Amino acid sequence: MQVSGDVTMENVLALFNDGLKPRANSDMVVDFALLEKVDSSAVSLMLVWLREAQNNKVSLRFINVPENLLSLSKLYGLAELLPLSTAE
Repeated sequence: MQVSGDVTMENVLALFNDGLKPRANSDMVVDFALLEKVDSSAVSLMLVWLREAQNNKVSLRFINVPENLLSLSKLYGLAELLPLSTAE
C-alpha cells in the first residue's frame, strides 16, 4: 500500500476508512516514500493499522518512514511498538 500526500487530521478518517485491507496469513507493507506532510494523527493511524493487522494475523511493516514521522513516534514513546523502516 502506497501512502502519498498528507496524513493529517483533515484526511486521516478517509485514510482509515479506505485503509488497510489485510488478508489473513499475508504480509503487508505500507510505503510512506511519497508522503509529504504529517501530524500526530499519522501515528494514531499507524497504531490502528497495526491493531487491525494483528487482529487478522497479518505481518505489517512501515517502510520509507520520513524523519518527521519517525520523530513523532519517538516523541510519543511508540517507535519501539511500530515496525518502522526509514529506507527500503
